[in-house]
Amino acid sequence: MDLDTVDQSARTGNVAKLFDQTAAHHGESQAMEHHGRRWTHDEVRDWTAELAGGLHDLGLEPGDRMLVFLPNCPQYLVASLGAFKAGVEISPVNPQYKRREVAYQLEDTAASAIVTHPALREVVDEAIADVGMEPEIITIRSEDWPRNPDDHAFEDLRGEPTLVDRADDDVALLPYTSGTTGDPKGVKLTHGNTRAQLLWPLTASNVDVDPEEVRSLTWLPLYHITGFTHTALQPLVGGGRLYFRSALEWDAQECLQLIEEEGITHYVGVTTMYADMVEAEDFGEYDLTSLESASEGGAKLSTAVQERFEETAGVDISEGYGLTETHGATHTQSGSTFGLKHGTIGQPLRMTDCKIVDESGDEVPPGEEGELVVRGPQVMSGYLNMPEATDAAFTENGYFRTGDIARRDGNNYYEIVDRKKHMINTAGYNVYPSELENLLLEHEAVADVAVVGIPDDRRNEVPKAFLVPAEGVAPGSDVTAEELTEFCLEKVASYKHPREIEFIEELPRTTSGKIQKYKLEEGEE
Repeated sequence: MDLDTVDQSARTGNVAKLFDQTAAHHGESQAMEHHGRRWTHDEVRDWTAELAGGLHDLGLEPGDRMLVFLPNCPQYLVASLGAFKAGVEISPVNPQYKRREVAYQLEDTAASAIVTHPALREVVDEAIADVGMEPEIITIRSEDWPRNPDDHAFEDLRGEPTLVDRADDDVALLPYTSGTTGDPKGVKLTHGNTRAQLLWPLTASNVDVDPEEVRSLTWLPLYHITGFTHTALQPLVGGGRLYFRSALEWDAQECLQLIEEEGITHYVGVTTMYADMVEAEDFGEYDLTSLESASEGGAKLSTAVQERFEETAGVDISEGYGLTETHGATHTQSGSTFGLKHGTIGQPLRMTDCKIVDESGDEVPPGEEGELVVRGPQVMSGYLNMPEATDAAFTENGYFRTGDIARRDGNNYYEIVDRKKHMINTAGYNVYPSELENLLLEHEAVADVAVVGIPDDRRNEVPKAFLVPAEGVAPGSDVTAEELTEFCLEKVASYKHPREIEFIEELPRTTSGKIQKYKLEEGEE
């Protein structure tokens, strides 16, 4: 489907109308595949419309919220599109989250329902008990896990086909992102924000392949904005097909085999994935020439890995840039005027207005560093329940403050110089030190703590905790690093836990009491 075939009625209001337009043009074509099972665009359209009716029969109304607590699977996208059609806001939850993390998001969203997998049901029960809420629980079918008999069966939740009216500024999606301090923030992404990102590929000649010929390997986690927007929704609305695999079951050998056997044209991965693929057995024997687009984000890819992959696949790896608050991409190398320029994030999307400013908010000339600020139809409407944080996130002229330091050259290619303050990027996942610090301070053996990122060959960087033991606590006998690691693993997703713990007498601080993390980082370097 191209932009000319999109009816005017689908260019405003409920973004799910775009998917029905897709089915009208590509109804009998394959839309989704998951371990051999396949669905057409017609089947996806009908399933999502009936699910919307089922949600209404369950008592959910437009404006209500639903958590989607699932690994990558077709039901994830069906639940999302069905909720859009019902006017229900969805809030994606990382399937690696534990009790306290799910409880926070459940309470903050005041969600009326949760769609989940039977394997995650125990975590849901624990979270519900913590917050004292009674959301409707909907579980998908699993061959390996029995379904709780009290749950609503996702496959049976069907009602009268439904598509409600929504305004462009009504919220469709509520992903959560953490700052370096404070609680995680719910990001309000509207139907208009979502439409802007979905229509963009239909107006841009990024690669030499028609939208309906796209075969996208959806292996990045769907709870993450890049996976949800760029590996799933965008290809689907163009008429392409999706191949779902769980990010919790990453397998480089299987990935290479899928690219070859299914003729995958579009793949988006993080540094770790590309590194694993080029190190896989018989890497050079796989035919990867179907790839028309290979993209990477989240961390710098080593030159050696990039060159090996590009030589075998016959396609250049392009970088891009975006945030949860921008519903994904604001910049890309793919489709940039002068082609790829490695080391940069490319040029702004044609719908994105951006500039680099100094501390006074004045724009700096090319070559100089400053904060990257962006403005466009894909930028969030604000943070849920946080008006002060929302006000602080935008300039007086409506630009979103990314918090990233960048510079641009004379050809309008942008380069990120430094990441958000203190954020740790480990294998494509964002880890915020404050969350680990607050957790470790709950342990009776810890008096003070600071978490920083340290270099790691495979994961780019990993968290390391510097701990000051509580008075009278002897490290090694009263408490060990292994015990504290296990304490963290019980409370948060495994990728977040500190890979190293070092006991020190005191943390370096300024005269005003602020921890000088740069001194800890310099010591590690």
